[in-house]
Amino acid sequence: MILSVRLVASGMEIRIREAGVADAQLIAAFNVRLAEESEGLRLDAALVQTGVTAVLKDPAKGIYYLAEAGGAVVGQVMITCEWSDWRNGNIWWLQSVYVKPEARRAGVLRSLFNHLRNLAQARLDVCGLRLYMHAENTRARQSYERLGMSRTQYEVFELDLRSAGHR
Repeated sequence: MILSVRLVASGMEIRIREAGVADAQLIAAFNVRLAEESEGLRLDAALVQTGVTAVLKDPAKGIYYLAEAGGAVVGQVMITCEWSDWRNGNIWWLQSVYVKPEARRAGVLRSLFNHLRNLAQARLDVCGLRLYMHAENTRARQSYERLGMSRTQYEVFELDLRSAGHR
């Protein structure tokens, strides 16, 4: 499914499409940039590419959507599913959200988000959209709030099983 939206403010026509295996290298590059820009992390590009390819080959792991403008990919988002027994529905987690710097503030994120929201609202099994972000990323926080998202009462905890001492 491809959605085409013309954004009046920017004059940019943005097309949203589901990513395929041929997009793996670009998505991996965006993910590496995302980690560097948002958290100052340097990721292993080969490992990221393997992870992205795994998602693209197995939709049960997640689905990437790409935003295109002027024939070039300018943004991305991945959704993964979490079953909520409390709500008897799937929560779609928005992950790997990235918009190229030159396309920011032009409605790319809003187009991606609206596309996912519309897809989710058309399905009876989806009960919500969620995401997590680096706590100090105030620009991202403001962007998500402008989309109508709000902060929850939950905090994220993690045990990294690949770090020293756990395997």
